[in-house]
Amino acid sequence: MAEDHAVKFFGVTGSPVVCRVKIALELKGVEYKFFEEDLKNKSELLLKYNPVHKKVPVLVHNEKPIAESLLILEYIDETWKSGYPILPAEPYDRALARFWSKFIDDKLWPSIRKAAWSVGDEKEREKGIEESCEALQILENELKDKKFFGGDKFGFVDIAAVFVAFWVPVIQQVAGLNLFSAEKFPKLEKWIQEFTSLPVVKESLPPKQRLEAFFTALFQSLAAAK
Repeated sequence: MAEDHAVKFFGVTGSPVVCRVKIALELKGVEYKFFEEDLKNKSELLLKYNPVHKKVPVLVHNEKPIAESLLILEYIDETWKSGYPILPAEPYDRALARFWSKFIDDKLWPSIRKAAWSVGDEKEREKGIEESCEALQILENELKDKKFFGGDKFGFVDIAAVFVAFWVPVIQQVAGLNLFSAEKFPKLEKWIQEFTSLPVVKESLPPKQRLEAFFTALFQSLAAAK
């Protein structure tokens, strides 16, 4: 029974925030049971464990639910201390990791959504493209000459940025946007190649064709509604 499993993970295949949690669980070697949700017909268990936001991802450990992907990443790192560390050891570095992860969620993600979802509103779309490129440039600058955002080893910020590594290229291709290229952001492009080639990341990513089909249908629906 679902109630008997020590670690339960509620999500949707194809969601970048769900992918974050999957990478962390796999990285730590945590055994869990995954529950695929239909967000148009949410399960009673999801509503039970996340009655406030009613969203995924939700991690349930010994019947204690945790919502919000970045909080879940921290919980996983602090609960399963053995194995690969996700957050840096030093307090200052941990604070920086939290800052850049929030930057991705609060600045980059909304601007890309504005650029991609503003179908039929060219002014809003151009504004979204401009804001997205500014945010991507900030991340490009932050990488400096590092292999990963934390240095030689990947960690919290890299996992938070999986949206940039895998979802942004698909969205811009399907939506016909000119946000990201190797010429404009060579350091980010190199980081993407390094990060997505890691076995734990590669195995956690959703099928690319499935994502392309999802976003194609979404943009066609948005265009038809205009």
